[in-house]
Amino acid sequence: MENKAFHTVQHSVRKKDAMQLLTGKPVYTDDLAPKDALIVKLLRSPHANAIVRSIDTEKAKKVPGIVDIYTWEDVPKNRYSNAGQTYPEPSPYDRLIIDRHVRFSGDVVAIIAAEHEKAALQAMRLIRVEYDVLEAVLDFRKAKDGEILVHPEEDWSVPCDMGDDHRRNLVATGRTSAGDIDAVVKDCDIVLDRTYHTKAFQQGMMETFRTYTEMDAYGRLHVVSSTQIVFHCRRILSRALGIPKSRIRVEKPRIGGGFGAKQTSVSEVYPAFVTWMTGRPAKLIYTREECQIAGSPRHEMEVRVRLGADRDGRIRALDIYTLSNSGAYGEHGSTTVGLTAEKSIPLYTGGLEAHRFAYDVVYTNLQSAGAYRGYGATQGIFAVESTVNELAEQLGIDPTVLREKNMVQQGMTMPAYYNEIANSCALDRCMSRCRELFDWEQKYPVRDMGNGKVRASGVAIAMQGSCIPNVDVGSATVRLNDDGGYHLIIAAADMGTGCDTILSQMVAECMDCSVEDVTVFGADTDASPYDSGSYASSTTYVTGTAVVKACEELKGKLCAIAAKMMDCPKEDTCFEGANIRCVSGNKAVTLSDVCYQTQLGGIIAPEATASHSSPVSPPPYMVGMAEIELDRVTGKVEVLNYTAVVDCGTPVNPALARVQTEGGIVQGIGHTLMENVTYDQKGRPMESSFMQYRMPTRLDIGKLRVEFEQSYEPTGPFGAKSIGEIVINTPAPAIAHAIYRATGVWHRELPITAERIIMDKE
Repeated sequence: MENKAFHTVQHSVRKKDAMQLLTGKPVYTDDLAPKDALIVKLLRSPHANAIVRSIDTEKAKKVPGIVDIYTWEDVPKNRYSNAGQTYPEPSPYDRLIIDRHVRFSGDVVAIIAAEHEKAALQAMRLIRVEYDVLEAVLDFRKAKDGEILVHPEEDWSVPCDMGDDHRRNLVATGRTSAGDIDAVVKDCDIVLDRTYHTKAFQQGMMETFRTYTEMDAYGRLHVVSSTQIVFHCRRILSRALGIPKSRIRVEKPRIGGGFGAKQTSVSEVYPAFVTWMTGRPAKLIYTREECQIAGSPRHEMEVRVRLGADRDGRIRALDIYTLSNSGAYGEHGSTTVGLTAEKSIPLYTGGLEAHRFAYDVVYTNLQSAGAYRGYGATQGIFAVESTVNELAEQLGIDPTVLREKNMVQQGMTMPAYYNEIANSCALDRCMSRCRELFDWEQKYPVRDMGNGKVRASGVAIAMQGSCIPNVDVGSATVRLNDDGGYHLIIAAADMGTGCDTILSQMVAECMDCSVEDVTVFGADTDASPYDSGSYASSTTYVTGTAVVKACEELKGKLCAIAAKMMDCPKEDTCFEGANIRCVSGNKAVTLSDVCYQTQLGGIIAPEATASHSSPVSPPPYMVGMAEIELDRVTGKVEVLNYTAVVDCGTPVNPALARVQTEGGIVQGIGHTLMENVTYDQKGRPMESSFMQYRMPTRLDIGKLRVEFEQSYEPTGPFGAKSIGEIVINTPAPAIAHAIYRATGVWHRELPITAERIIMDKE
């Protein structure tokens, strides 16, 4: 299979939904919502930490068009987690649908259900709330063991022991190590001890959080939502509302972007509660402001790195401590933090003798964090890669050469990565090819361009994973249609990534048909086989393997049916795509005939369902190089060129892999140079729209060049690994390196704005 020439896989075919989206068909959540759906709006707290003393809704309820207004007194008292993670969730049950104790500026105080938006907004202005305002925990460095508790409630609980202690404001804490880190560090010629700070960046997906709900013909709650996690969402709603999962159906239409934000059930519970109470359809559409102040942004982190090395550049020890700010609630807190080390330390397996990782995840009275592309690896790789670049500069060694001396290579065991073996690792070839494409020898030296402008370059490497090993499950059903085509039923969510297309290509490859012969359906908890959902870079690798398994099982069933039709032993049949032939005789039947045969008293269904969960998570790898022009007068940084070479195993659809890479690089550039989340002295977010929260446009990113250096992952479908998350991880350290080259100053906090460059001159 490794050397096979694929007829569909590894080809750039058009996305399944391309024409629907291009022609503006009604495919998104709000397009599909019933026109008579109640409009749901949320009244939010202006205070970071407060107790609702009283709330008066009488005047608001008299507004024409208001159906009802719900407060903390009206909702179930079941604490739950919004995190879309496999049960038992490693995130604490610390939320109520509405809590009398509001824990961040933006927390929900009341749910308004109205016939139309005008009435809802008018009623919102008439609700009178009295608060007992409490002192808030706004500095995550002071949260642990502080006097102010974010969650003092007695019914706080967690399904998994993550070292948590809400009485200490701890969502999670832990420590792992291998080797005598302190002894190795003491024996090193050079020790760098550096601390880095990254902000709570917003995903900024084009489609905001949105959900509509209704009661179906059988009295069940039907939820249609822009979500990555239909099965997890069903479980979350069941717990929050206190109703059986069998009474809930969740499906997703097209999704206008997620980037991890929609791995958290941000919007679903509120219209679901309204529908459950009223029996009427309900719809909640988050405004952009609500996404900015009450979404699920990246975790703010402070990462301390101690690196020990010899004078020849051999990296012998890495010691990492991460402090993570989970905000007011703990979803994804215990799991994101692990990747800061798990996806950075193994990059330097080559000469590493010892490593240690310790972490604390704390509650604060700020907006709750969640999943974001890169999921902790982004923060950790910024810190470690920046430290490695500083080591190279101190030693006077080319940073690409230093990495080649230390990086993980094919066949190595990675002690800091669950002792997995790098069975498919082209990182060394990625570095060599990236140097060539970027013209590293010419662009690495600093060049004075006159008029106060200087050009400089930087480099970084990265790895990610391809799933959560031994935990998450991917599933697929493949069914033969009576026209000889196939129906693929999945619960993985296509968020614009093209997974519907990629998985269809795998069916076409396995069943020797065209991609046009494969129809995709999903995701729907009533019809799709169980799948953990689209996150952790797992869809291509895990769900893709389930697709391959299902196809192989289906082939066997079809051959068994055909053998009976041709009076031929099954082992004498040959699957030929459109036909099944009896090898020993001059007989053949079409797939359409086979399908019709199953409808005439057949006892073998022409379909197969398969699931897959992997014991390993083979990393994709990436090298990124950035060239910038920096104005020493204004501090402005312009990214002129960004070159990336990625090892994602076999790229199933090179065109989609390329746009994934380009999109991730653009997001990384935004985090590095402009995106910023700040709060005022009372804990209120300062960036409530894209007017204040600036994100990169095409004008900000210069020339992007992306190539793939193929490896072959033996545990993946057709040799494939993941690509969705790794692509965001190299811009920050590469650009920070280039800025150092241009200014002589290391910036260890993101974003690196023009103002900071001017203020922090050497």
